[in-house]
Amino acid sequence: MSNWDDIRFFLAVARKGSIRGAAASLGVNHSTVSRRIDAFEKKLGTRLFERLSSGYLITRAGEEMSLSAAKIEAEVNTIGRQVAGRDTQLDGVLKVTLHSSLADKLLMPVFVDFRRTYPDIELDLNISHSLADLSKREADVAIRISNDPPDHLVGRRVIRYATSIYASLAYLEQTQNLQDKETLTWVGWNDAVPDPQWIRDSAYPDVPARNRIQQPLTQLAAAKAGMGLAMLPCFMADTEPDLRRVPLATVKPNRDIWVLTHEDLRHTARVRHFTDFVVQGILAKKDLLEGKCPL
Repeated sequence: MSNWDDIRFFLAVARKGSIRGAAASLGVNHSTVSRRIDAFEKKLGTRLFERLSSGYLITRAGEEMSLSAAKIEAEVNTIGRQVAGRDTQLDGVLKVTLHSSLADKLLMPVFVDFRRTYPDIELDLNISHSLADLSKREADVAIRISNDPPDHLVGRRVIRYATSIYASLAYLEQTQNLQDKETLTWVGWNDAVPDPQWIRDSAYPDVPARNRIQQPLTQLAAAKAGMGLAMLPCFMADTEPDLRRVPLATVKPNRDIWVLTHEDLRHTARVRHFTDFVVQGILAKKDLLEGKCPL
């Protein structure tokens, strides 16, 4: 009836609801997606989508096809993982997804060392805050910060990193080492109230959060610029010469770092060597991660 690419393009449009969204997810030009969908509908002799100004609305025929197409997709992905799982070669592309804070502030030197050790393995780094779908081969390895990783992935909990309270040297001087209570503020995370629980549990429970920044690296930049007190991972902040742990700050264990892969890929040579290498690289920075290396 059709080849796998027809189904792949169809599912992308069905899930994204637009040609441009599907094109972005597939990594192709939007005109390519439009042509493929038009040709697929012509081949089938039926309309799979209604073209609306707001996007592509799937038809009843399209909905019925999407159920079967999703099953075919799952089978194709399973075959791909099983074939890759038998790969014993230390070459090729290795797709890795991880958080930007881990990439920028902890693991990039480890990745450089890995490339020097295994020059025939090419790293494809997907820097993302969301967990890629390893079942669909969106990544081969996920390095994630989580206390509750997905059950369908295998791997290991490497270490639990710690956090503490930081401020810039300029901010400490401006507030007379945090004695000027009227001017103190926290840099908030994604909290709906100015006194979330993590502030109430801190050494400065009466200081309000005046701003909200959801990304750790941007939080770090805000603290360095003097926006206020910040609760930051020690592995990010303790290497910054412009930041200091504030008076009364304690070190608190926070979240786990996991190195994960799919069950079907765990014995693939490049996956196994990479995960072992990264785990050792993380453990080599154990003191920094656990907050034992303040400036």
